Amino acid sequence: MNDRAPRDTTAGEGSVKVILQGRDIRKSYRSGSETIRVLRGVNLEVAEGEILAIVGQSGVGKSTLLHMLGALDRPDSGQVIADGVDVFALGDRRMAAFRNRNFGFVFQFHHLLPELTAVENVMMPCVIGGMSTEEARETARCILSEEVDLGARLGHRPRELSGGEQQRVAVARALVMKPRLVLADEPSGNLDPESSEALHGLIWRLRQRHRRSFVIVTHNIELARKADRALKLFDGIVQEVNI
Repeated sequence: MNDRAPRDTTAGEGSVKVILQGRDIRKSYRSGSETIRVLRGVNLEVAEGEILAIVGQSGVGKSTLLHMLGALDRPDSGQVIADGVDVFALGDRRMAAFRNRNFGFVFQFHHLLPELTAVENVMMPCVIGGMSTEEARETARCILSEEVDLGARLGHRPRELSGGEQQRVAVARALVMKPRLVLADEPSGNLDPESSEALHGLIWRLRQRHRRSFVIVTHNIELARKADRALKLFDGIVQEVNI
């Protein structure tokens, strides 16, 4: 697959339209008397319509970094700037609302609510965002039918879906608020090869259709090779690498 996005120079000659910046992100944890410095000053940018892969050995802090970029957790210091907004300068309530509107999340474990149908799982971010139940249901139905080809599974609960179908429901949930950026943590890590390839193809089609950006933490070398860029996290910092 050769669907790499062209670098967008609409912001000026030689420049790209950057939608997210991480500036000097630092994060440490305490383990007994020891301080473990996971992120030691990460700097990165994500361009509009870009698919960025983050690779590295297990335990180096890739998921931690993704959580910082998506404002799921606060760093010890540093900034995340999304569309000109200093995300961590917002109060907790405003930050949660900003996150719900602007970021979509896909995890290795889909985290679908087992008692809800596919359409009910997907409509949850809309309801949280203040949309009426009727509008949220119709929005979720459209996403499931038109974007991830699950129109025949709207009323199915997670246990009635295959692993690949469950992850497509999770992708639909990430897309339902029409975020400009989707952050994915090993999205195909629990899928068989055929389902993994189908999910990867879906991500690239969504980029092409809507010019959404994706940041994907992955151990899947083939997926990382298809990305527009790959960053390797090592010893708390990132470097761009060729895979």
